[in-house]
Amino acid sequence: MSGSAVSKGAVSRWFRRGPWEAVTMTLIGGGIIMLVQPLSMDLYSYSFVTILTGTVGYVVVSHFPE
Repeated sequence: MSGSAVSKGAVSRWFRRGPWEAVTMTLIGGGIIMLVQPLSMDLYSYSFVTILTGTVGYVVVSHFPE
């Protein structure tokens, strides 16, 4: 029985809102930087996907426990 309690603690440690919100906001910010930079067409091409991934990730992470 103690194995499930350890496993639940490990899961709740991985799925806390704070650190994942920072990751998703960094991803969104990186996508915006990729969008406005004038040097690389490849970065520009992947900027929308990066912003979209960060936004969807933020929506999912907002349902994680504090």
